[in-house]
Amino acid sequence: MTLKRSDFRFFHRLRVRWAEVDMQKIVFNAHYLMYFDTAITDYWRSLGLPYQETMHQLDGDLYVVKATVEFHASARADDQIEVAMKCSRIGNSSITFTGAIFRGDDHLISSEIVYVFADPASQTSRPVPAALRDVLTAYEAGESVTEVRVGPWSELGTDAQRLRTTVFVEEQRIPKELEWDAADATAVHAVAYNRLGRPLATGRLLDHEPGTAKIGRMAVERTMRGGRLGRDVLNALMGVARERGDAEVVLNAQRSAEGFYARLGYTVLGEPFDEAGIAHVTMFKRL
Repeated sequence: MTLKRSDFRFFHRLRVRWAEVDMQKIVFNAHYLMYFDTAITDYWRSLGLPYQETMHQLDGDLYVVKATVEFHASARADDQIEVAMKCSRIGNSSITFTGAIFRGDDHLISSEIVYVFADPASQTSRPVPAALRDVLTAYEAGESVTEVRVGPWSELGTDAQRLRTTVFVEEQRIPKELEWDAADATAVHAVAYNRLGRPLATGRLLDHEPGTAKIGRMAVERTMRGGRLGRDVLNALMGVARERGDAEVVLNAQRSAEGFYARLGYTVLGEPFDEAGIAHVTMFKRL
């Protein structure tokens, strides 16, 4: 089965490690299935679906019933390769993914992986839920599978609070009394949702000084990081600031997220400092 890059919209990029090759410096055959499995994990992130939470919400789970690999050429140590995946068929209870590994435009490996949606207790098959079918179909059709809603705390506070509690209080161990303040009541909030209605990312926009807005409380669900959600929330908040006439935005970025903001055009302002026991740096961007 010969495939082209244009057959796919999802790509997972990686570099072949020396530990994954044999004496001829070509990849051990078994590693290709690992590459496809890793790509499937990233594919779920692109769908905006945290896997475990989604399966729990849908009252089922996915089980591999068939996995095939077809070899056309070998990947070698230090190759930069791309693992492409697409949902190629949805049956009554099965979902088929077609995969391909490319080195540049060279098609190296093909794969087909078939999953069955089933009851997690009995492992008996169930029909693929309509909600999951719709997300897969929409993604492969090039439609957006997440949306960002902007509004006041009275509308978005419950979901924003849930995310911020998980990320800041539980994960980063920031004291509750430092996380919640009166500014939430007057701030503009943004929350990103997937097609199942689950909140995945949030942030807020405050008045800082004339002509300058301040963005803060940016939080993304752990398993969804590395995708577009943080950027989408940030862009939504900057859009609000721009529409109301602000000339720039500032934010206090955790040092671990400094690169994320820099890639989106933010510039460091001043020296690093600690906030709630975590290293931060102030950054700004002109609108």
